[in-house]
Amino acid sequence: MASRSGLARLAYSGVVYLAAPLIWRRVWRESAPTHPRGERLGLIPPPGDARPRIWLHAASLGEVVTATPLIRALLARHPDHALVVTTMTATGAERVATLFGDAVRHHFLPLDFPGATRRFVERLRPALAIIAETELWPNLLHACATCGVPVVIANGRLSGGAFATYRRFAALSRDMLESVAWVGAKSNEDAERFRALGCPASRVAVTGALKFDIQLDDGLESESECLRTSWGERPVWVAGSTHPGEDEAVLVAHARLRERYPDALLVLVPRHPQRFDAVAELCRTRGLAMVRHSRGELPGPDTAILLGDTMGELMRFYGAADVAFVGGSLVSVGGHNLLEPAALGVAVVSGPWLDNLREIADTLADADARREVADGPALGEVLVALFDEPDERRRLGAAGRAVVDANRGALARTLDEVSGYLLAGA
Repeated sequence: MASRSGLARLAYSGVVYLAAPLIWRRVWRESAPTHPRGERLGLIPPPGDARPRIWLHAASLGEVVTATPLIRALLARHPDHALVVTTMTATGAERVATLFGDAVRHHFLPLDFPGATRRFVERLRPALAIIAETELWPNLLHACATCGVPVVIANGRLSGGAFATYRRFAALSRDMLESVAWVGAKSNEDAERFRALGCPASRVAVTGALKFDIQLDDGLESESECLRTSWGERPVWVAGSTHPGEDEAVLVAHARLRERYPDALLVLVPRHPQRFDAVAELCRTRGLAMVRHSRGELPGPDTAILLGDTMGELMRFYGAADVAFVGGSLVSVGGHNLLEPAALGVAVVSGPWLDNLREIADTLADADARREVADGPALGEVLVALFDEPDERRRLGAAGRAVVDANRGALARTLDEVSGYLLAGA
C-alpha cells in the first residue's frame, strides 16, 4: 500500500497534469533564444563536462541576486566541479548570463511533472543540489531523493503566507522536507517554520541572511560617479524594482519633491522589463519630461525622470543617488532587496509591505537605518525632509552600511556546509 505521503504526491501530480495547459501558457513567455522550450520537460543536453556537477536553483531575478555571492564562492572554492544554475524566469536567466557568462551553465527548471523532473535529474546527475531561498517542488525533490542527490536549502525562508500554504498540505510538505539534507535558515522564525512542517530539527541551522554578504562589483563606485557627473549637480533619488500601483505613488512623491526642488531627478526602474513601455507612457501622460536610459539619452536640466529601462544596472543607479526607495513595498508584493542601497551607504526608504524580508527590514529599522512610508504623499514628505537635512540623510546611509557590515557571515557558514557534502561525496 502506498504511503500517505506517496498518495499525497500522486494526488498533487494529478492536479499538475490537469492544470498543464494553464501552466504551460504561463511559462511560455519565460523563454530565451538560446534555450529550447523542451528544457521545461527535462530535455537538457548531456553535461559535456567530465567534472562532477553542483546544481544551484534560483527561481527568479531576486533569488539570483541573493545567490550571487554563493555562486561566486562556489566557483572559487570548487573549481574541480562544474556549476549548473537553473531559473524559472527569463529575467533570472538574463542575470545569470550577464553576471557569469560561460563560467556556469544555465537551464530553465523543468515543470514539476514526475517524468520531466526525473528526466532532468537523471540527465544532470549532480553531486549536490542547492535551492536558494525556498522553492519546493514535490516531484523535483522526490526525483533527487530517488537518484541519491542530496539537497540543501540556502538562505531558507518561509513567509507567514507560504508557511500557512505548506501547512495546509501537511503530508506533502513533510514528504518534501524529510528528503532535504540540510536547511540554512535566514532567521530563528524561519527555522521554526521549517521544523514545524516536518524537517528534522537536526538538519535545520540558522545561518542568517545571505543578502548581508552582498559583494560590490569592482568598478561600481567609479561607474556610479560617472553617471552622477553626467546628471549634474541636483537632488537625485532612485525608485528601484517598482510594481504596478507603485509607479503612480512614486510620481506623486516626485511631484511633491519638485515643488521644493524643481531640478530634482527621479531614476525610475520598474521591476519587470515587459513594463518598461507602459511606465514610459504613464510618465508621458503625467506631462513629465522623461528620457530613457536604454536609448543613451542623458537627462538635461529640465528632465524630471530618467527611466531605467535596462537590466542589471540598478546597483549603478543606487550608487549615483542620494536616496533610494525600494519597490515591491507599497503594494502587497513583499518587498525587494533593501540591502543593495544600504551596502552603498545610500539612505533607504520603503513601504510597509516587507513580508519577504521581514527580519532584514526590522534589523535596519532597529538601527534607525530605514524610513518607512505608507503611500505616495508620505514618500514625498520624507524625500523633502531628507533633502532638507543632508546630515540626517548621510547618517541614514551610513547606518545602513554599518548594518550590512555587522551582519555578514551567512555565506561562510553556508559554504562550509555545502563543501562538507561535496567532500563526503567525493
